[in-house]
Amino acid sequence: MPASRTTIADSSWTTGEKSCDVLILGGGPAGMMAGLLFARAGLDTVVVEKHRDFLRDFRGDTVHPSTLQLIHELGLLDALLARPHNKVETIGARIGGQPVEIVDFRHLPVAAPFIALMPQWDFLDFVADAARRYPTFRLVQGCEAETLVEADGRVAGARMQGGETIAARLTIASDGRDSRFCSGLPATTIGAPMDVFWFRIPKAPARENDSMGVFDAGRIFVLIDRGDYWQCAFVFAKGTAETVHSEGFDAFVARVLAVGPETARATEGLRSWDDVKLLTVTVDRLERWHRPGLLVIGDAAHAMSPIGGVGINLAIQDAVAAANLLAAPMRAGEDIDPLLHRVRDRRHRAVQLTQRMQRLVQDRVIAPMLSREDAVSGAPAFARLLDRIPMLRRIPARIIGLGFRPEHIQSPEAR
Repeated sequence: MPASRTTIADSSWTTGEKSCDVLILGGGPAGMMAGLLFARAGLDTVVVEKHRDFLRDFRGDTVHPSTLQLIHELGLLDALLARPHNKVETIGARIGGQPVEIVDFRHLPVAAPFIALMPQWDFLDFVADAARRYPTFRLVQGCEAETLVEADGRVAGARMQGGETIAARLTIASDGRDSRFCSGLPATTIGAPMDVFWFRIPKAPARENDSMGVFDAGRIFVLIDRGDYWQCAFVFAKGTAETVHSEGFDAFVARVLAVGPETARATEGLRSWDDVKLLTVTVDRLERWHRPGLLVIGDAAHAMSPIGGVGINLAIQDAVAAANLLAAPMRAGEDIDPLLHRVRDRRHRAVQLTQRMQRLVQDRVIAPMLSREDAVSGAPAFARLLDRIPMLRRIPARIIGLGFRPEHIQSPEAR
C-alpha cells in the first residue's frame, strides 16, 4: 500500500454548529461518488468515514466500463487512468481442463471498453481529490456516525460517536452491507451457496492480462491478474470454512497448487492462515430505500454476490441516480421527501435483474460444480459456443461491463 498523505481530512472543522445540505454516512464508492456529485451541484456536502484513511484491504478493486464512462462524462478519465492500473479486455476460463474465451469488452460503446484493476484506495482517493475542487465539499475521516437524529417525524442528520451532531436536509446511508441505519426498511434475502477465501500469489508480469476462472469437480478458483501477483478467490460451499480449516493449512496449500501452473508459487504467498481472508457472501436487497430525510444506497441497499465483480459499480450507479434526481430540486429549495422514492424506483429493476442473473449462475453453475464428485470432461455447450463465436462474447461483456440501465451524469454543476 502507498503511504497515507493525510489522516483526518478537514480536521480543523471542530468548533461551532455543524450543518449541511447533504450528510453522507460512509466513504466507500457510493458515498464518495455521491459526495462529489452533490458538491459539484453546489450543495453543502459532508462525507463522514469511520476510517482515518482509505488504506485498507478491500475485496473489490474492479472499475468497470460503466464507471469509467461516468468518470469520462465528468472529464476526469485521463487523470484516473494516469494512476497505476491493469487493463482487462477479455476474460477466459478453464473448465474441466479445457480453455475457453467467455467475455470480450473491447466492443462496448464507451470511452474505455475494459475493466480497470486499480486498488480501491487509489480510486476513492481520486474521487475525493476531484470532490475537493468544490468549496461545498467536506470529507471528515476518523469519524463514525452512531445514530440518526430525528425531528418532526423525519431524519434530520446524525450523531457521531463522540457526541457531536451534524444536521442535514438529506442524510444518505452508504455505509455498506452491515449498515446500522436500515432498521425498519423491508428487505428480501436471496442467499448464496458459497463463501470465498481471498489471498495473493506472486507471479511474473506478462504483457497481456490473463484473468480467468478455473472450474472442475468440487473446485472453483478465480485468478485476477494484478501484474506481479494473482488475486485469488478460492470458492467453497457456504458454511464449510471450518471444514477446510480442519483439514490443515498444508492440505489447503496443496489444493491451491493443484489448480494449475498459475499457482506454482503458492507457497511464496501462503505461509499461514493469516494470509487468507474469509469473504462471507450474502445477497439481499431492501424493498424500500428511504424514509423522510433518509436515503439508503449502494451495498447498504443491496448486497451483491461477487459474481462479475459488479457490486462497486452498481453502488456508484445508485449515487449517480440520486444526484440526477435530487440535486437540482434541493438546490431549488424543494421539499425532497416526496422525491426520495424515485431513486429506488429508478434503480430497483437493475438491482433485481442483476441479482436474478447472479442467482442463475449460483444455481446452475456454482452449486452443482462445488458439489460434483465426478470429473468434468470439458466445457459445457454454452461456454463452447462463446468460445467458437467471438461476437457472442459481447453479450456477457455488456451485462458485466455496463449492467442493466446504466446511468449518465445529468446532475447540475455549479460554476
